[in-house]
Amino acid sequence: MSLSQIYEGWKNHLLPEEKQKAFIEHVSLSRLSVCDGCEFHSKNHLSIRPDAHCTNCGCTLATKTKCLTCECPLKKWVATKMPKDNDEIT
Repeated sequence: MSLSQIYEGWKNHLLPEEKQKAFIEHVSLSRLSVCDGCEFHSKNHLSIRPDAHCTNCGCTLATKTKCLTCECPLKKWVATKMPKDNDEIT
């Protein structure tokens, strides 16, 4: 994961562009549902970190799942793009 992707995830988590909010939230919820069932989710391991994170890559799930250019290192979900019509969620 690059610094630009880390920035993208945190920006989309804290200050998403208004026209992208619904799409980012839709993608994040879909990805989080996959992560929730993954054996590497922190809820399945002892950890001193208080956040939900991936024990494989170490990423905070709340931000990693909102980085549209990111993908799961285990290929459980892939990068995506904003739809051409920003109101369309696929």
